[in-house]
Amino acid sequence: MDIETLDLPVDFFEEDGVIIAHCPRLDVSSCGHDLEEARRNIRDALAGFVEACERMSTLEEVLGSC
Repeated sequence: MDIETLDLPVDFFEEDGVIIAHCPRLDVSSCGHDLEEARRNIRDALAGFVEACERMSTLEEVLGSC
């Protein structure tokens, strides 16, 4: 599954000079030194999360619960 096809909200906020990106539905977070880096990193983190769920055959269950 392509992470770009999922409609998952991501919240961005600053903490101690770092931009935090958090996807509350999947409880996945990442960060960056600026907004663009935080966006790239959260996409990578979400892609890794989805890939791990696919390997464990739990993706449908996880996405269904969010």
